[in-house]
Amino acid sequence: MAKKLFLLLSCVFCLQLAVAQTMTENQIIEFVMSEQEKGSSQNDIAKKLLQKGVSPVQLRAIKKKYDAEKSLLGASDLTSTTTGEERLRENSGKKDERTSGLIKPQNKAKESNDEKQKVLEKELGFLDIDSVLYYRTLLEEPRVFGRDIFNNELLTFEPSNNVPTPADYVLGAGDQVLIDVWGASQNMIDATISPEGKIIVEGVGPLHLAGKTVDAANKYVNNALSGLYAESNITLSVGSVRSIQVQVLGEVVTPGSYTLSALSTAFNALYAAGGISDVGTLRSINVFRGGKCIATVDVYDFIFNGKTAGNVRLQDNDVVSVGAYDAIVNVQGKVKRPMMYEMKGDETLSKLVQYSGGFAGDAYSEKLRVVRKSGREYSLFTVDKNKMSTFTMCDGDSVYVDSVIPRFSNMVEVKGAVFFPGQYQFGEEINSVSKLIEAAGGLREDAFLNRAVLHHRNHDNTIEAQAVDLKGIIDGSVADITLRNNDALFIPSNSDMRGEETVTVGGEVNFPGEYKFAENTTIEDIILQAGGLTRSASTVKVDVFRQLHDPSANEMRDSIAEAFCFEIKDGFVVDGDGCFVLQPFDQVYVRRSPLHKDIRNVEVKGAVNFEGTYSMATKEYRISDLVNAAGGLAKDGYIKGASLMRQMNDDEKLQNSILHKSSQIEFYEDLLHSNNSLDQSILDSLYNIKNEIENTYPVAINLEKAIKEPGCEEDILLCDGDVLLIPEFNSTVNVYGEVMYPTSVNYKKNKPVKYYVKHAGGFSNKAKKNGIYVINMNGSIEKVSKLSKSALMPGCKIVIPRRPERKTLSTAEIVTISTSTASLATMIVTIVNLLKE
Repeated sequence: MAKKLFLLLSCVFCLQLAVAQTMTENQIIEFVMSEQEKGSSQNDIAKKLLQKGVSPVQLRAIKKKYDAEKSLLGASDLTSTTTGEERLRENSGKKDERTSGLIKPQNKAKESNDEKQKVLEKELGFLDIDSVLYYRTLLEEPRVFGRDIFNNELLTFEPSNNVPTPADYVLGAGDQVLIDVWGASQNMIDATISPEGKIIVEGVGPLHLAGKTVDAANKYVNNALSGLYAESNITLSVGSVRSIQVQVLGEVVTPGSYTLSALSTAFNALYAAGGISDVGTLRSINVFRGGKCIATVDVYDFIFNGKTAGNVRLQDNDVVSVGAYDAIVNVQGKVKRPMMYEMKGDETLSKLVQYSGGFAGDAYSEKLRVVRKSGREYSLFTVDKNKMSTFTMCDGDSVYVDSVIPRFSNMVEVKGAVFFPGQYQFGEEINSVSKLIEAAGGLREDAFLNRAVLHHRNHDNTIEAQAVDLKGIIDGSVADITLRNNDALFIPSNSDMRGEETVTVGGEVNFPGEYKFAENTTIEDIILQAGGLTRSASTVKVDVFRQLHDPSANEMRDSIAEAFCFEIKDGFVVDGDGCFVLQPFDQVYVRRSPLHKDIRNVEVKGAVNFEGTYSMATKEYRISDLVNAAGGLAKDGYIKGASLMRQMNDDEKLQNSILHKSSQIEFYEDLLHSNNSLDQSILDSLYNIKNEIENTYPVAINLEKAIKEPGCEEDILLCDGDVLLIPEFNSTVNVYGEVMYPTSVNYKKNKPVKYYVKHAGGFSNKAKKNGIYVINMNGSIEKVSKLSKSALMPGCKIVIPRRPERKTLSTAEIVTISTSTASLATMIVTIVNLLKE
C-alpha cells in the first residue's frame, strides 16, 4: 500500500512540474494581469506563481525583456546645412548650444511638463479616477501671459544677418568691410578690421575704422581714397559682422555668457538664454553698458503696442539683467483672455482688464471681486466700475468677473393662440394684456376666449397664476389687466385643446394611413384622399368603425364601438344614408374582392422541351401540370433525379430566424461558460450569411410516379415561386466528408457503400461510420450503412460525417483528480486501519 501511495504522489509531483514547464511568458503575463484585476497584492501574485512552478529565473527574464524594450529611445537629427551667395553674411563665433542663431535653446519648462506627462501615461492604467484627476491637475500649471514668448516653438528671435546694415551700426574688430569703387576706376576692396581697429589699403595705407558708424566710415573712406581714385564713386558696406560677448543674468532659464552676432538685440539675448524663468519679470528688463543702464525693456509694451524702444542693439560686454517680477495677478471669469498677468507696482485694475482683452459680452462689469492674500487672512474687495482706474493691484491678487444674471429686466411674454408669440419689451408701449396681444399680432381665429392664464413672478421669486377673461377685455365689459416685469400670458386654442383629430383609412386603397380630420368629410371624400380604390378593392363592402364618446357617462358599457357597412355604386356614390359624415377618429376599411388573386408563377429548368416560367391557372396546380405545360421531358432527362426548390414564405422565414437566433444564443452561452475565446463579429457574419442563403429549401419528390398517376399523393401541389429542376442523367456517385480523398466514382449497380468509400481512399481517422447518409438528386435523404446497396442511385451523394471530438482533461484537471484520488486513498487506508483495530 505504501508503494502505491508513493507512486501516486510521484505522479502528482510530475504533473505539477509539467504545468510549470508548459507555462509560457505570455501565459505568465496574462496570469499577472488577471490577478491584478482581482485586487491581489504583488506578494500574493508572486507566491501563486511560485506555487505554479514558475521559477525566479523566468520572472527575471521577463523583467529584463520589459526593461530592454522600455529603454529603446528614438533620436532626432538636428543637423542642417545652409547655402548662400558669396556676399551674404554668415554667423561668426563659436557654435555652442548658447549661441543665438545657431542652435535653438532648449525649452526646459516644456521638458519638465513632458516628464510629468510620461509619469501620467505610465500610471494611468493602475490608478483610480481620483488619482487620475489629481495627476491631470498637476499638469495644468497656471500660465503667465507673455512668459513663453522667448521659448515658444512657433516664435523665433534669432537675429537676421542679411538685412541692410543700420547707419548707426558701430564698426569694430572682426567686421568684414567691403569697399566698392566704380566710375573712372573699378575696384573692390575686401578687408577685415584688425584687433587694432584698422584695415590696410594698398597704395593708401592703414585706415582706422573701429568705433565709427557706417555713415562716418563712408565719409572717412571717401576722403582717404579720393586722391587715389579720382572721379570715381566710393561706397563702404559691411559683409560678415563680428561676434560680441553678452552677459544674460538674473531670472532667465539659462543665465550665462553668450556669443552673439553684433546685430543682436536684447530680445535675441533673452531668446538665447531660453526665455524668462518662473520668477522673472517681463515688465522691467534692464540693459547695462559700461556700468550704466542704457535701456529698459517692457515685453507687454511690445506685445500690446508693438513698441521696441527698449530693444536696443547690443555691443560687446553688454549685460542684460532680468529681475524678479513685482506682481502676478490672476483674472478669471467673463473676460476675453482669462489667465495670469504680470503687473507693475502702480498699475490698476482697469489696466488688468485691458491686458485680458476687455470684458466678454455677457460680463457683469459694474462690480468686480478681488481676493487679496495679504496679512494674516484673505481679504475681499468689491470694486465699483468708477473705482477700477484707481484700485492698485498687488502680488497674488485674484480677480473674478461675474456674468450677467440670466433673466430680463424689462420683458413680458405671450404664448399660445397669437400670431407672433414670444418675448416683448415691457414699458410704456406694452404694459397691459390688451397691448401685449396687439403687439403679438392679435388673437388667432382658434383662440379660446373664455379663459387665459397670466403668470406673475412675485418678489420672492414664486409664481402666481391669475385667470384672464379675454372676451370681456376685448369687448370692454372687463377692465384691462396691468402687467408686471417678467409676466407670461398663455392663451389656449380650441384646436390644441381638442388634440390632433384624424381619420384612419385602410384596406384596398392606394395610400392607406391616417389623415387629418375635416368637418363634413364623407366616405367618398376620405377614399379619394387616400388615392382611390385599388384594382383588388371590393365595392360591396366598406366598413366604418366609430369610437363611442360620451363625456357625461358614469358607468361602463358592454359596447365599445359602433360598426357601419356601406356599398359603393357606379359614379363613386356610397349606397346608404346620404347624410352619413365621418367623425374624428373613425376608421374606414375597404375590403378585398374575394375573386381577386395575384398571379402566381412557377418555373421549370433543365431537361424539358420548353423550360421557363409558367403561371398557375388553378389553385390545385400540380407537378404533372407543369411538366405537361413545358411539353414533357426531353430525351436526356433523368426523371428519378428531378428535385423541387421552394421559397420560404414570411412565416417560415420568421420561424427559421427564431431557430437560428436560439441556436446562436445557446452557442454564445456555452462559449461564455468555457475558456475558449472567439471573435463574436465572425459569428455574427456567419449568422447573416446563413440567413441570406437559407431563403429556399428542397422538397423531396417522385416525379416518375407523379407523371404516371396524375393527382396521386406524389403529384404534389405547387406553391408560388417553386422551381422544378430536371437534370440530365449522371452516372457518377459523389463521396464527401471524412474520407481520405473526396471524389466522384462511376456508378455500379448493386455495389454497397463501402465500395465507393474504398475508391475514395477509405475512411479517415475522424469518420463516424455509423452515421453515413445519402442525398439523392430528387432531394430525399436516407441514412445507410456500409453494406447498403438499394439506397444508392446514379448521381447521388454519399456523406460521411465527422465523429464528435471527445473532451480531454486538461493538465490542471488531471492534477486535481490525482490529488483528490490520493486524498481518497489516504482516507481509505486510514479507515481500513481503524477497522483492523
